[in-house]
Amino acid sequence: MALYYNLPVYKDVYQLILLLYRYTKEFPREYKYTIGQDLKRDSLVLVRGIYRINKAVDKNQYFNQVLDDFELIKFQIRLCGDLKLFSRKQQSELIALNENIGKQLKGWENKFNKT
Repeated sequence: MALYYNLPVYKDVYQLILLLYRYTKEFPREYKYTIGQDLKRDSLVLVRGIYRINKAVDKNQYFNQVLDDFELIKFQIRLCGDLKLFSRKQQSELIALNENIGKQLKGWENKFNKT
């Protein structure tokens, strides 16, 4: 078992968290304490799920929850983009990270389903 903080997926999720904290700081007050807080909280839940998957013997127990949490974050980022809370550059950075994370989670899913 690799240390969770050495996993590429962990590093990408951590980078996503850093960007979300940085970008939501600039949200208008109306959104900062609603969707901004939700994004930050849900991204922390996602990293907790990755930690749990990495240490668990039965990884499928946590994997489906991580996939759900990840889909929620992707939805929230899209919503923020549609509300013009992120610049195009910010949104494209977040989407690129999401694509990397999604590919890695898909790889995990394929690995778990083989065993």
